[in-house]
Parts: sequence; C-alpha cells; structure tokens
Amino acid sequence: MSKPAKAEKAATLKPRLPRGLVDRGPAEIAATNRMLDKIRESFELYGFEAVETPFIEYTEALGKFLPDLDRPNEGVFSFQDDDESWLSLRYDLTAPLARYVAEHFDALPKPYRSYRAGTVFRNEKPGPGRFRQFMQFDADIVGAPTVAADAEICMMAADTLEKVGIGRGDYVVKVNNRKVLDGVMEAIGLGGADQAGRRLIVLRAIDKLDRLGADGVRLLLGPGRKDESGDFTKGAGLSDEAIERILRYVSFQAAPTEGGDRLAFWEDFFGCWSEVVGTSETGRQGIAELHTIMKLCEAAGYGHDRVRADASVVRGLEYYTGPVFEAELTFPVVNEDGQTVRFGSVAGGGRYDGLVGRFRSEPVPATGFSVGVSRLFSALQVVRSPIVSGQAAPGPVVVLVLDREETAAYQALVSSLRQAGIRSELYLGASGMKAQMKYADRRGAPCVVIQGSDERAKGEVQIKDLIEGAKAAEAIASNAEWKAARPAQLSVPVDEMVARVREVLARHYGG
Repeated sequence: MSKPAKAEKAATLKPRLPRGLVDRGPAEIAATNRMLDKIRESFELYGFEAVETPFIEYTEALGKFLPDLDRPNEGVFSFQDDDESWLSLRYDLTAPLARYVAEHFDALPKPYRSYRAGTVFRNEKPGPGRFRQFMQFDADIVGAPTVAADAEICMMAADTLEKVGIGRGDYVVKVNNRKVLDGVMEAIGLGGADQAGRRLIVLRAIDKLDRLGADGVRLLLGPGRKDESGDFTKGAGLSDEAIERILRYVSFQAAPTEGGDRLAFWEDFFGCWSEVVGTSETGRQGIAELHTIMKLCEAAGYGHDRVRADASVVRGLEYYTGPVFEAELTFPVVNEDGQTVRFGSVAGGGRYDGLVGRFRSEPVPATGFSVGVSRLFSALQVVRSPIVSGQAAPGPVVVLVLDREETAAYQALVSSLRQAGIRSELYLGASGMKAQMKYADRRGAPCVVIQGSDERAKGEVQIKDLIEGAKAAEAIASNAEWKAARPAQLSVPVDEMVARVREVLARHYGG
C-alpha cells in the first residue's frame, strides 16, 4: 500500500506593513497626545476654535496643488464613487477647510479662527522621513485681509514651540512673501500667465535649497538634475544670469546688531531686496508687507531671534499668494551617517487668498500654518522635552483568576476597583498563576489582586505590589528567603481592597 500523502500545510499570510506607513504603540500615542494638548492650549489662547472635516473630499474640491507629481493621481489617493464622482483622501488640512468655510460662509463669524488636527495622505514615493500617512495640526484665520493676521500667526508659531518645550534660541520663525518671489520672476522675464508652469518649477526648486544646497538648486533651475537613484527631474531651463539672480536673492542672510535700531535695519535690508525685484510693483508690494510684519512682531516683543525675514522660504504648495513662513529648529543633531546637521522645519504655512474664493464669486482672504506632528515629536525627543519623555502612565491593576468556576467573584472585585476610578482589568486568558504574573509585568501593572480559595473563605484578598516587590527581590539572596519574606505582599479584607490599592498607587505615582 502506498503511504497517504502528507496534508499540505495551510498557507498563511505574511504580516507586512505597506511602505511609507508606520505603526505606533501606546507610549508614543500617549506622548503625542500630551504634545497635541499643549499645541491646542496655545491655539486656544489666541482665540482659535476647533473644527473637524472628513478624510475624504471630492477630488475637484481639493484641487491640484501638491508640489510633487511623481506618483499616479498627482500625489493623491483617489477612487471613484458609485455615481462615478471622483473622491480623494485629503493631502492636507487647508484645502478641506476652504471647502468647509465656503459651504458655511454665512453662518461663520469673520474673521474666522479655527484649528484642526488630523491625518493626511500623500501618494508619494516613500523614503526616509517621507510617509504616505501622517498627522498635521493646523491653525487658520479666514476673512482677515491685512498682514496683521500673518504677523499674529508667526507670533503664535513661536509661542507654540516654546510651550511644547523648544527653548528660545533653538528655533526661529522665518518669513518671506510670494509676491517678492513673483517680483523676482518678473525681473527675469517669467511674468504672465503663459509662464505659470516655469514659475512653479522655479518655486519648487528653491523650496529644496535646504536639502540639495545651491548646486542642486542651480541644476533644477537650469537643465535639470539626476538624483542618487538615477531619476531625472527636468529643470526650468533658465539662463545663467537668471539663475544667479535667483540664487543671490534666496541667499540674503543678515541680522540686526545688538542694541541697534532694528526697524532701521529692516528698512536697509529690504532696500537690498528692492534691487533684486527691480521695478516690479508686485515685488515691492511684497517687500512692504514683510516690512509691516516685522514692525508688528517687533512691537509685540518678538524680535529677530524669534521671527525674521528670510528669502530662502518658499513653501512648495502652489496655492500660497502672499507671506509664507516656516518654523525651523536651529539646534544641531547627528544624523544616521554621523554627520552634524540642523533639524530643520517642523511647521509652515502662509497666505492663500485664492483658495476659498474657488468656491465663491468674491475673493476671501485667508492665512494659516500647519505643524508637522511627527517631525515636532521627533524634535522634542531630541531635546528631551518632559512632554514626550515624562513618566509613563501606570498600567492597569490586574485581578488574577485562580479558579475559573469563581470568575463571577473575580469580576466583582475588578468592578469595585473600576467604580472607584482605578484603572483595572480581569485576566481573561487561559494560563496559570505564573503566566498571569508575567502578563501583569508586561502590562506594567503596579500591583495585582490575588484571591485563592483560602482567601475567599476568609473574605480577604492579597495585594502584591509589583514595583516594590521587584526592588525587594533584588536584595534577597535565596529562593527560600524570598518565599519566607513574601516581599510587598499583604492580605487585607475585601472591603479594604480599594483603599489599599490606592495606597500602592499613591506610593509610586503620587496623588
């Protein structure tokens, strides 16, 4: 007789996380929530109120404003509804806000101050620090036409960074104006609607200055650039003279002297910019707006060490129409290659006067900024901010189950703890006491509640302080001595259980 064929092993799925996405555990989530609470406090201090929009919008409502078009659907995850309408996952929180404001325009107070925190999605090529799903926290003012609103956004950005634990001197809010950049474009012959495509290529090239340096940007402004992977990006095709003029503009770096007249300094500084924009009225208007922002910030006590004009700030999104700003961290960090680098931008934004107006017949001015939650969280870890490195929340008190037939009695114990406001759980696995104790350790439980048949007959429970027990066990030499000492474990009447558990929690966590 032939041997029976071996049963084929059932195929199992390989657990794989898609590229460009990350999982987060409870410790990181808790720390992130503490950071978000501080950001929320800062925004509310400035009079902003919360609003929430959905993940999904009509594709046409989001518009085509993303800076990178190296993926299908122009950087957006899109799908078709059953009525053949195209829908997309939001790629930022600003475009959905524009739709929301336009839809509820008559019911909202103007200017309208709002903040939103939420997940956004980019259909981009994943890479180090480049994710397909990430969180942003935005604050916007809609309906304020003057640059006083932009100045206030810059002040709030500075205050927010300090509130979450970035010390003064470790950050700067840098401000530029798209109108100045438009003036530079006009000066080199890129004005007019027919040059819109080339202007966008130039803006995106300048936006990569920090990452690629002047040489890399020079290639993108000229014939194009091939990256490390061999991919080629077509350049703007500018002349050498035009390229040098742009690079000269974006390289303006200066600081007012200590004790000097700061406003006089800015007048001289913007005078240098005027030479670059030439006779462009748009460029000169942008310079005047920047000068006003600097005056307002100086008057409110936000000096050059906190808010300053910087020609290198561009912002890659196409919808910006005026002042643009970035909050940059200036302290050095060591990257994966052992090189000392600056952390860079953790927040940015600007004025987008045309975005809400896409839905209405009249123009609607707006300005705002967005905090990159993941980048800011990483920065706070570097500076060891108490917000992200503070004491972790205690795990739950675990009630062990030593007799399955008495599960109802154990459920009564855990219910008493919960009714007293004590975070607790009943062990619901199928293992014995030793494995249950290991489970409690892995859960970070401060203590466990034990009731065997002897304790139940006496109307008692045992409370074992796992934190104190671990300390005591280290000092006990032998197993026999440990059994005799039974460190940090005591028997108490059931009606005293809650009070004694509270004593354990107070001993280790205060309160």
